[in-house]
Amino acid sequence: MVKALIVCAAGMSSSLIAKKTAALLNEQGFAIEMDAVSVPEGKKLIQDAVYDLYLVSPQTKMNYKQLADEGAKVGKPVVQIPPQAYIPIPMGIEKMATLVKESL
Repeated sequence: MVKALIVCAAGMSSSLIAKKTAALLNEQGFAIEMDAVSVPEGKKLIQDAVYDLYLVSPQTKMNYKQLADEGAKVGKPVVQIPPQAYIPIPMGIEKMATLVKESL
């Protein structure tokens, strides 16, 4: 089971996107668990290498370099989410699912 984490501002829309993306990927036979947390919590989880993949939301892109540097220290990918993949509608969820698969 692969574990992915969305690092975002507050976690409301990100939690919904994580849930919908995981459901779509599971339907496609890709075993994944996705969660969403705030930047401070996300930074700690990256440092502890808890997840296989970290995704940084568009509204927190100013934290991307710092988070990517932390990911590099522990050998875990940290990826910036493009705005078009951060919409909780079918098209956005499909783009997010593709981003997850390509980033692992």
